[in-house]
Amino acid sequence: MASRINSSPVPRGRDLRGQVVVVIGGSSGIGLETARLARAHGADMILTAREPDRLHRAGLELAASIAAFDATDSGRLGRFFDALPTPIDHVLVTASGSRCAPSGGFDPDAARRDVDARLLLPLQVARNATGKVVPGGTMLFVGSTGGRRPAADLALVAALTAALPAIIRSLALEVAPVRVNLIAAGAVGGGTAGQAGIAALAVHLMTNTAITGATIDIDGGQGRRMIVGQNTPPGG
Repeated sequence: MASRINSSPVPRGRDLRGQVVVVIGGSSGIGLETARLARAHGADMILTAREPDRLHRAGLELAASIAAFDATDSGRLGRFFDALPTPIDHVLVTASGSRCAPSGGFDPDAARRDVDARLLLPLQVARNATGKVVPGGTMLFVGSTGGRRPAADLALVAALTAALPAIIRSLALEVAPVRVNLIAAGAVGGGTAGQAGIAALAVHLMTNTAITGATIDIDGGQGRRMIVGQNTPPGG
């Protein structure tokens, strides 16, 4: 695994050497791919996740510090940030996908978990990371484009999708000069290839000091195709 870390060239402008990157949700998927890329660019990694065994494997692969806990547990999240030994440069937060369920099968407990993961977690991270992230550093969140187009059974998803960019804009003002941005991920290709594209955007946002308060879509043009489809008359 070490060869994977060291084989990637480090382009100018994306050098993270000497910087500390925390990935909350860093044992799989987008979080792990971003951690791999940040490590390839020289960052020291701190990974958190709920599943200890998978997290342990990711920690060994990336020579990273690890902490296994559920990030939606606000008390545990606060203790994690309190225990960080040094200032950090970047925090990336990923969250599980929102659930789509017919109205008749709506599960209030599942909905509350979605609100915790999608809306309350960014606020909790910002509250706990303030003072730990260096000026000019980044708080970066991964959301989705799901629910932007009206559809049956997507009321909760649509509400969460609409609310998160507003939270990000407000946080960017509250915690400046730390930068706060949101990646809204859609369909960018399956498997590792799509995750690597999102990871590349995440590292770019860590190193581009001109961007804050932004929501950046990465969806393979999916959103544009939906707009064209909506505006195209029948037979057009």
